[in-house]
Parts: sequence; C-alpha cells; structure tokens
Amino acid sequence: MSRGLAVLLLVVLLALSSGVGFCDARSGKRWRQNRGPSTTMFRRKGKGKNGGGSPPHSHRHQSPAMPAPPSPGGGNGHASQSPPPPLLPPQAPPAPRSSPPPLPPSLPPQAPPSPPPEEPSQGMVFSVVAFGARGDGVTDDTQAFEAAWTAACKVEASTVLVPPELEFVVGPISFLGPNCKPNIIFQLDGTISAKTGARAWGSGLLQWLEFTKLNGISIQGSGVINGQGKEWWTYSDSNDDDDDMDSYTDQELEKMPQIKPTALRFYGSSNVRVTGISIINSPQCHLKFDSCQGVMVHNLTISSPENSPNTDGIHLQNSKDVNIHHTDLACGDDCISIQTGCSDVNIHNVNCGPGHGISIGGLGRYNTKACVSNITVRDVNMFKTMTGVRIKTWQGGSGLVQGIRFSNIHMSEVQTPIMIDQFYCDKTSCTNQTSAVAVSGVQYENIRGTFTIKPAHFACSDSSPCSEITLTGIQLRPLIVPQYHTCSSPFCWQAFGELYTPTIPPISCLQLGKPAGNRVLSDHDQC
Repeated sequence: MSRGLAVLLLVVLLALSSGVGFCDARSGKRWRQNRGPSTTMFRRKGKGKNGGGSPPHSHRHQSPAMPAPPSPGGGNGHASQSPPPPLLPPQAPPAPRSSPPPLPPSLPPQAPPSPPPEEPSQGMVFSVVAFGARGDGVTDDTQAFEAAWTAACKVEASTVLVPPELEFVVGPISFLGPNCKPNIIFQLDGTISAKTGARAWGSGLLQWLEFTKLNGISIQGSGVINGQGKEWWTYSDSNDDDDDMDSYTDQELEKMPQIKPTALRFYGSSNVRVTGISIINSPQCHLKFDSCQGVMVHNLTISSPENSPNTDGIHLQNSKDVNIHHTDLACGDDCISIQTGCSDVNIHNVNCGPGHGISIGGLGRYNTKACVSNITVRDVNMFKTMTGVRIKTWQGGSGLVQGIRFSNIHMSEVQTPIMIDQFYCDKTSCTNQTSAVAVSGVQYENIRGTFTIKPAHFACSDSSPCSEITLTGIQLRPLIVPQYHTCSSPFCWQAFGELYTPTIPPISCLQLGKPAGNRVLSDHDQC
C-alpha cells in the first residue's frame, strides 16, 4: 500500500515537472548564450505556485506577488509546496569589453591669441617734466621737450604740458608732423626761454620753435615764450653801445649770426589756434604762419622794444582763412604783416603800438608775382606807430592786391595813418622799375584820431595806378610833436577813387573815377 502511494506521488511530481517545461516553451522563452542572467529571469524562475517562494540564490530584490496556477486535476485552490526551480544552465563568461578606438595624435596646445595692443586713450597729458626737463632756467631741456612731443604725437587730442612757475631753456626745436595724430594741445603755463650765446645757433637759423604739417594744433595757456632777443639786437651791431655790456660773459659777447630766428612759426598746418600766451623779445618776427589754412589767434600778447629791429608781431604768408582778434601787439616793426598768397583774413579788436602799424606787404620783391585779397581790418587802436594801415609794394613786381577794407580805426600819435606806397624801399635807394603790383578796391571807413607827420600818403605807380579807393568818415587831426615836421596836407600820385564823405583834412588830391584805359586789368597777370 505504502509502495503504491510512493509510486503515485512520483508520477504526480513528474507530471508537474513536465507542465512547467511546456509552459516555458509556450511563452517563447529561450536560453540565451553569452549573456548573464537578468534580474527578470530570476524573478520568473523563482516564483512558487503561491507566489511566496524565493529563488535558490540569495537576492536583495523581491519579485512582485503573482496569482498561483490552478492545481492539476481541479484542486480546491489551496496552496501546495512548489517544486524546486530547475537549475540554470552554466553561463558563459561575459565577453571582454572592446577597447575604444585609439585617439588621433594630439596637437601641441596652442597659446590663446594675444589681444591687440591697446590704443592710447585720447586726451593723455605728457608733461615735459616727466621726460626729464628741469625747468631751472639753466639746464638745457631741449631733449625733454622733443621726447614729450614724440610721445604726444602718437595720441589723438593729447596734451604736451609745460607746467607753471618753471623756466625751461631750450634750443631750436621742430615739432614735426605729418604723421602725428590730430588735435594736439601744447599747454604752455610756464616760461620757455631761448638759449643764448652764438655757439647755440651755429651759422644762424630761420626759426626757433617750429610746428610743421599738423592738423588741429593748439598752443594755449598763460605762459611765456622768451626769445632772448637782446642778444641779437645788441651784439649783431658793432656800432651799438649798451651800458649792460659788462654783465655778459665772453661767450655771450661773441657776434651773433646775421640770420635771426623767428620765435614761433607754423608751417603747412591746418586748424591752428594760438591763445592766451605771451611772446616777448623775439630776435626777429615773433609769430609766423606760412602756408596755413584755418588760423585763429586771440587773447595773445606780443611785446618787444620799439627799437628792436625787424621784430614783426604776427607775419602771415600764403595763408588763408585767418582770424586775429583781442590781441595786444607792441614791437619794433609791423604789428601784423600780410604777405603774398594771403586771402580771407579778418583782423579786429587789436591794439597796436608801438610799431609800424598793420601792413599788407612789401610785395613783389625781386620781380616776383604777389596776390592778396579779401582782407578786413576793423576796430583797431593804433598808438605811437610809424604808420597806421599801409599797403607797400616793391618796384618791378606783378600781381594784384584787391578787396581790402580798413574800418573803425582809432589813431593816436601815428606818424602817417593812411598809406599806399608802390615805391617801397627799405634801403637808401632802390632801382627804378616800370612794373608794379596793382592795387585796386581799397576801402577806408571811419578812420579817426591824431597824426604827427602826414594824414594820408598815396604814392602809386605810373604804369599801374591805384584804383577804386574809397574814403568815408576820415577825421585826422595834426598833433604837434617836437621831433617831427608835421604836414597837414595829404599826398597823392596816380591814385583814383571816390570820396563818399568830406574828409578832415580834405584829401582833394585823390583823382575821381578810374585810370584811363583800365590798365589795372590789362597790364598785369591776374591772380
């Protein structure tokens, strides 16, 4: 009996085992090679019929509960002991992980590109002291000025600073363009003094401080440019007797060169401005503009002794669009000299004297052609000058002076307030020549004051008479001065024009109308 029961149980176990295999086949499960057992497979293989069995291997994850399959033969649904799960086939070792493909040879690391050099910021200030200038009135500071300019030249709208309360001794310097940035300011608040003694100047130079081929250059401030001209005026003339001679060293007593420098010169520059400074005692001309366009001068002071030779205040040549105003000029020659090539010049609110007045010319020297046009001089005070407003030309020249206006000029102790001289000569005698620079279209308006020699002098060329001269509101009265021989009568020769109002004194020598044949237009080259 017991033996039969054992056989029956064996049959039941075999049947159950066979049912599990069939179920796996129907569900399409396959053993996979070269792959490790997944967690899901372990969970499915380890389920008991009651859902409470556990896999034979210890595992941390618990399978979710599943409904148990019905018992074979229609059991009553009670749980029974589930058979042990079939053994898993041996697993092949995992395939070795393939190594990544070799990387290409790495290039040497490149340094990051260097940033472009920084441009100096606009408006930088370059003090000459920072470049080694001493400013003690003795040391030669020429190189420091040159170095400061070289640095400032590279920066737009930079400033070269000459600080106040210091005196800087410098020799000849050229502050050169044209490669400098525009709008440089030369801020002059101290004093710049020229070197003294003949050895500092060699055989002679035409200028001391020169600014060349610049755009937007300005010299401003409250400082002084001192040309030390006494060295030149006194010791270039062997006939001069000076009480101060004993105070000079042997070097200073050497004869100075015959070529004398202009103190401050601008050449080939545009948009030039000079304001606020003082220029004193230049060896020759104080301030010169040559071949410049767009010049503004105001609040300037120029001063040298009345007897200092050839010390023009402001000299214009080949320059256009020039404005000079609110300026005080005292010197030994023309307060303002306007030479050939100048046009569109406006001068107003200027004090002139002592000196030789405001002059156009001399023009046409050495038989050259001269052209000057559109010049206005107004609201000017003349004090103890040799002439007031003057046009002077050399014999033998050609060209034309036209479009000139002198207005609202006050004369005080002026030797000859009004003058046109086409026979100008600065020597004892000059060769007579036929041709001359023509003068036409000159207006004199509201010229009043006192004279000490002659009220007006019109000496015009026979071949090129002065034409279109107009006089309005002229009132000039003689002032008796012991050293002068006063003549109340004006002088006229070949001068043509109109008297728009009566004059004091009467200028009846002016010929009315135009010269015969209109020779001004036919005999001369036009400008």
